[in-house]
Amino acid sequence: MKTIDSIPTSKIQRASKLIQTGAKVGVNYLKYYGDKITKSEEEAKESLNKNNAADIYDSLKQLKGSALKVAQMLSMDKNILPRAYVEKFSLAQFSVPPLSAPLVNKTFKNYFGKQPNEIYDTFNATSINAASIGQVHQATKDGKKLAVKIQYPGVAESISSDLALVKPIAIKMFNIKGKDSDKYFKEVEDKLIEETNYINEVKQSMEMAEACQNIPNLIFPKYYPDWSSEKIITMDWMTGEHLSEFTAHNTDAEKSNILGQTLWDFYMFQMHNLRKVHADPHPGNFLITKDTKLVALDFGCIKEVPNDFYVPYFELAKKENLNNPEFFQSKLYELEILRKEDTKEEIEFFTEMFHELLSLFARPFHVEEFDFSDEEFFGQIADLGERYSKNTELRNMNGNRGSKHFIYINRTFFGLYNLMHDLKATKVKINNFIQY
Repeated sequence: MKTIDSIPTSKIQRASKLIQTGAKVGVNYLKYYGDKITKSEEEAKESLNKNNAADIYDSLKQLKGSALKVAQMLSMDKNILPRAYVEKFSLAQFSVPPLSAPLVNKTFKNYFGKQPNEIYDTFNATSINAASIGQVHQATKDGKKLAVKIQYPGVAESISSDLALVKPIAIKMFNIKGKDSDKYFKEVEDKLIEETNYINEVKQSMEMAEACQNIPNLIFPKYYPDWSSEKIITMDWMTGEHLSEFTAHNTDAEKSNILGQTLWDFYMFQMHNLRKVHADPHPGNFLITKDTKLVALDFGCIKEVPNDFYVPYFELAKKENLNNPEFFQSKLYELEILRKEDTKEEIEFFTEMFHELLSLFARPFHVEEFDFSDEEFFGQIADLGERYSKNTELRNMNGNRGSKHFIYINRTFFGLYNLMHDLKATKVKINNFIQY
């Protein structure tokens, strides 16, 4: 893969790059209007989406950082974006052009005050895995095989300016209106800033590994604080396939069920026992070993689940509460989905909308055992998402609904459901986590 010798780090450089991309998107639209003369609307739109997705991703992968991270987040929900965007943006999970070897050594020296060969016995300056915020290298020390994650230069410093550039696109995409929208962008900004603090990530990783050590079939790397810093993490090298690589060839239903149960138990234990959760559940953060163990990686994004959100959120998942209109509506107010200033029409619309969404999405919680390979269930989720994305009534209303905590909690569940579906886990015990 081609390497990168420099990353735009100043606000002007990064804004300039996005402006260039905007110009390319403009050209793509001109081509789209021309295509509509000779092609069907569907063919012309598909070509437009492919061209735009390619141009936007090519720009983001050179910028790296929070802009690329947002693209990665969007790719996890297959119902928000057209397929062409999902396919391109999902590459940000664990496959982007890495820094060149000279830039790696320079960056390491800037961060640690020493060259890699002064810390480790051996260090491979060619990246093994590159993602949105950092890239991973192999090293050895005292006979141990290690993974060394190095943060890209300028990532932490450019978060606020990057999000300011992305904000207009997000507002249009998610129909967000009004001054209240700032709380959502602030939530994303705060979590991204946390993800660039590798000292905090090492601490969170060690705490999570300790807390979840009794969950069967789940393993974590060991972390080394003495060989880590604010922008470098050293941990054990873990051998295995990324979850997406495993699911691409696996035909063993027993393995699927073992891994699916492990993944589900891991998340339910975090959510219900720890009240904080690994809020970045994409395939690049999980490895599958040869003996069918699940390896959990990358705990930079941990979402605390406050009690005043946790209680009404999971009360709404209960079937009996979904069938109690008065109780259901009271919880919508607690979760800031409904507001005191809402009109009668808005109350009726959003009550009906969220009842339909939750009745479907909470279905796994209404049974003792769930089949996540069920294509009909995931097809219904996709259809519902598409229907509301095209709903003209919704577009005329204020789209910023719900507590700021929804952003990462919903991201967690959408990501978890998609991973469970990719695994084709068929016999998942929903309340299995209680025994831990």
